[in-house]
Amino acid sequence: MRRYYFTLLILAAAFNLKAQEPIRNYSYTFKIANLPDSIDSIAFMANYYGNKQYYFDTAAFEPGGIIRFKGDSLMGGIYSIILQDKKSYFEFVVNEPKIEMETVAGNLVKGMKVKTSVENKNFYEYLTFIETKSSKAEGLKKKLESENEKEKEAAKEELQTIDTEVIGYKKEFILNHPDLFISKVFKASEEPEVADYKEIENEEERNKKRYLEFKKVYLENVDFGDERLLRTPVLHNKFIYYLTKLTPQNPDSINATADLLAEMARPSKEVFKYVVHTITTKYEDSQIMGMDAVLVHMGQTYYCSGQVWWLSEKKKKEFCERIEKMAPLLLGNKAPNLILQDTASKWYQLYKINSPYTVLYFWDSGCGHCKKVTPKLKEFYDEYKTKGVEVFAVGTEFETEEWKAYIKKNQLPWINVSDNPEYPSNFRDSYDIFSTPKVYLLDADKKIIAAKLMPEQLGEFIDHQMEEDSKKTK
Repeated sequence: MRRYYFTLLILAAAFNLKAQEPIRNYSYTFKIANLPDSIDSIAFMANYYGNKQYYFDTAAFEPGGIIRFKGDSLMGGIYSIILQDKKSYFEFVVNEPKIEMETVAGNLVKGMKVKTSVENKNFYEYLTFIETKSSKAEGLKKKLESENEKEKEAAKEELQTIDTEVIGYKKEFILNHPDLFISKVFKASEEPEVADYKEIENEEERNKKRYLEFKKVYLENVDFGDERLLRTPVLHNKFIYYLTKLTPQNPDSINATADLLAEMARPSKEVFKYVVHTITTKYEDSQIMGMDAVLVHMGQTYYCSGQVWWLSEKKKKEFCERIEKMAPLLLGNKAPNLILQDTASKWYQLYKINSPYTVLYFWDSGCGHCKKVTPKLKEFYDEYKTKGVEVFAVGTEFETEEWKAYIKKNQLPWINVSDNPEYPSNFRDSYDIFSTPKVYLLDADKKIIAAKLMPEQLGEFIDHQMEEDSKKTK
């Protein structure tokens, strides 16, 4: 089934903060006429969970193309019936214990007749209307590519008329069916319309005003307390857009938004779990510098404070131990000191390196990625050592013979240190080394000013840093 999205109208909604009860003793019957022999054996019932769909149940076809799904309970939402070819499917609203629907293979949506289900009768009336308008809109969009300006303008006007008709239909639908779950879905999916603020002459200020107003009301109609919305694609799309597009992408702003979303979701245990888990995993492996601060915030605020009920104590302990290691390594913090021996058993202390910039490099001579990064780091060092850059490279292997051989063979010219079997270091307790290589850039005071930069990026960053420092000095 194709999905079309048009401009939607914002309407106020009072949120029901009670936990959503499952639908008990459900019985859903679907009849599909003219089924090809290749797909007439089984069908699947699937449900949304966030932005993905998961198989919920399987049923064998009875004579006449009939499939039945029965059970003790299931949660409301938008579900799908997927045929054996995995390409043919139709969606339906689950909010009632009994549903009976009939359709025709090859025309599953347009051929649908709803026998029993108030929700789906109205849902398919809406889909029929949208399909008609969408088909007309597709033809008009092709005219927008025309070289005839008059024809293009006429197509634009017709598309605007269709958009207005859809807005009116949605508005009337929601007003006429305020108690339907699908109306709540429609409300939640709407994007708000905000004033133009034409009275503000400065364009930048006007756009800022519109952005702030849009952000303020964007989630107004999303009921985070209703678990059913979690089983539609709407809730995920709305809060991710708010998090990534309407929130400035710096850790402090993201953390504030994460807390706002978590509080909105708190009335529903399942939605709270989804929101907190989704935000945490999104930033757990982020390659964007500084975003580890979001992971630390989520860990400290929710996982390590007793608010996470879905993790085992063992997993929670492991995660919180990692968060404890990461917290001191955020940008702006002073890197933990290291005292280690080089290949000749000479002691070196990180804090005593007198250099404007120090690259702290954790690596493993047997690591495939390290073997690609280390030669590039050498090229960088050859160019930047005259600019006051030093490299403090820490081998992470417990056995050091291969590490020493690699350094000698490749003539690595910087400070190379590692564990000494007689004097084992605790650097693994101080630094979050779950994988190698790891790169930190430190300033003269050994404060972390950059992380996760590869050698080809370090030079550009340092040049920019030097330029900014020069401006401050002047």
